[in-house]
Amino acid sequence: MGQKRKWANIPAGHDNPLNYAVSARDRSVIDMVDQAVRHKQVMLAYQAVVPTGQEGRPAFYEGLIRVMDETGRVIPARDFITEIECMETGRVIDCLALEKGLRTLQGFPDLRLSVNMSARSIGYPRWMRILKRGIGQDPTVAERLILEITESSAMLVPELVVGFMDDLQKKGISFALDDFGAGFTSFRYLREFYFDIVKIDGQFIRGIASSPDNQVLTAALKSIAEQFDMVTIAESVEQPQDAAYLSAIGIDCMQGYFFGAPTVEPPWLETPFSRVSA
Repeated sequence: MGQKRKWANIPAGHDNPLNYAVSARDRSVIDMVDQAVRHKQVMLAYQAVVPTGQEGRPAFYEGLIRVMDETGRVIPARDFITEIECMETGRVIDCLALEKGLRTLQGFPDLRLSVNMSARSIGYPRWMRILKRGIGQDPTVAERLILEITESSAMLVPELVVGFMDDLQKKGISFALDDFGAGFTSFRYLREFYFDIVKIDGQFIRGIASSPDNQVLTAALKSIAEQFDMVTIAESVEQPQDAAYLSAIGIDCMQGYFFGAPTVEPPWLETPFSRVSA
């Protein structure tokens, strides 16, 4: 009876105590993220993307959005990013990330930076206003900006993504297909997207030096990218043996903790970087 009474007030549809606890935790995190976004308690953390064979000279940096709660503690993106993807909060986060990325590019004229976005933000007026204002204020910003769109996001509205990319590529902006190989992309659309860069999903990269399965899959993804003249980047490179293997098979660039963790302090102030064509 005691156990039954304990869960008597659980809302309908949450009859499993564990499910209810997880759902309550998720709601709490989303509420914290929403409040942080409303108060602009966000920042970018930067992680280097390095050319294979020139690991000491980053090709560019990825600007990763970081959201903080009222105490200044960072809320990990994995705790909320999926849930807010289709919410207004997700659009505002994209706006803040772009705004901060453009400001960083304007402050450092030799820098090249990638910023993440959802395909859902393509039709979001505020996001487009921020982009147009940013590239209008500094004519060099567009050619130094890379917009990263995940596979799952791109496949939501592929026709819209194709037109959006075509328009902005004419202005000099580059595009990266993030999480390539995660299982969402139709090869029919891959021919039409014309991404400049593909970032091979980390699930195929971690431990690749000792995984024949990952070696075959990564080789296949690399071959597809090369067929469409796209620069390949291996994500989540964490071990020296994996970096050596990726270098040996001719991956263009690498990114991961082996080369440095994301940091809110601009790493390029200490580390020079080189330009690579994308």
